[in-house]
Amino acid sequence: MTARHEHTDTAGIWAQLAAPLPPDAIQWRQDGKPSERQGKYFARFVAYIDAHFVRERLDAVVPGNWDLTLEPLPPTGTGEADSLCNFKGRLSVLGVLRECVGSGPDYKQAATDAFKRAAVRFGIGHELYAFGPNWVQVDGDGKYAKPLEDPAAAYARKAETPSPDPRSERRADVASRNVAAVDADNQRKVENAVTGAGPDGDVACPKCGGKTWDNRATKRNPKAPDFKCRDRSCDGVIWPPKASGNGKGEKHPVSIGEVPGLDDDDDDDGPTPF
Repeated sequence: MTARHEHTDTAGIWAQLAAPLPPDAIQWRQDGKPSERQGKYFARFVAYIDAHFVRERLDAVVPGNWDLTLEPLPPTGTGEADSLCNFKGRLSVLGVLRECVGSGPDYKQAATDAFKRAAVRFGIGHELYAFGPNWVQVDGDGKYAKPLEDPAAAYARKAETPSPDPRSERRADVASRNVAAVDADNQRKVENAVTGAGPDGDVACPKCGGKTWDNRATKRNPKAPDFKCRDRSCDGVIWPPKASGNGKGEKHPVSIGEVPGLDDDDDDDGPTPF
């Protein structure tokens, strides 16, 4: 029983360490030189948390039960200009050890990097690795160019409204216009046929677009479709206009549908949906 209780407590501590970061803890820094695109400059920004937040999270969750050891490693780089300092950070939490290597242009930044990377092994700030690229427009191409928009706001906006493909938008717009034109033309043909103004067979099937049979003069049931698709494998039909209840013989707009059935009641209220 005791061992199970300790395991549960430990699991809860790990969950607290790996809890989601508060928005104000996430910061952004420029990574690399800006790139020019059509006369404008954009720089990539990456999200990070500082070492103070990591220390505060550890102190809040496991006060007095964590320890950090830093071991210097040989510098890397091909020359003095691009030489990097390196540290191996060993972070112990409740007796559990995690370690990782950090790098930086000086000892301070390398030590901080090693500390944060080791803390990620306990889940602190792990969600930062899931962040996508964040390109933000800047005011120049220099190393200290300033962003024209808050990188955090830019990333949130892009995450909420992903950029659509302009080609897809154009295809959708053309398709929409074509469908609207076909529908309007078909509606005109139906109205002409129903009123006797159009030739027989001029009405397209609303389901497959093929030719239809004009059943108005031969049908015995007034509730039966006025037009039926000539293709026996298609069940597309066009229902007769719906008479109004004012006794004046007025008609509702032409009803176009593809449901091959009627209501079971006595009222002529159109086809029954599936």
